[in-house]
Amino acid sequence: MTEAPLELAIERHIAAPPGIVWQVMTERLAEWWCPKPWRSEIIEQDWRPGGRNAVMMYGPNGEESGGEGVFLEIVPERLIVFTDAFKSGWIPQGPFMVGFFELTPDGDGTHYRAGARHWSEAAFNQHKDMGFEAGWTAVAGQLAELAETVSRSRS
Repeated sequence: MTEAPLELAIERHIAAPPGIVWQVMTERLAEWWCPKPWRSEIIEQDWRPGGRNAVMMYGPNGEESGGEGVFLEIVPERLIVFTDAFKSGWIPQGPFMVGFFELTPDGDGTHYRAGARHWSEAAFNQHKDMGFEAGWTAVAGQLAELAETVSRSRS
């Protein structure tokens, strides 16, 4: 995906091949998706275009933050695109963003790029002020740690 207006994104190198990063991303989402000490609970992940994407996040002081949407595009070991503009069954709901995760081979590892594109400047600023960069950088680090551990165990 190319950079777009009203896009927030982070990038990093993960010292594991795209296949392992993909496996960890899709099979162990609850272990990496929200910054610790928060934790995620997977409600449903139907990994296909139009499939339901529902996660609940819990904070250390009893906070709860739920998110539900649908997957728009899935290209195994390469790309996940999702949105909160719809619930499963293409039921519209108040849109905030289109999110994406891109994996590109990079030497023996993976170039990881994750981001969110927003419908309005207000939503862009809200997400930025919520701590997008720190939060998505933290989860990228958690993903990298898990993927790199799996990769080392298979070497």
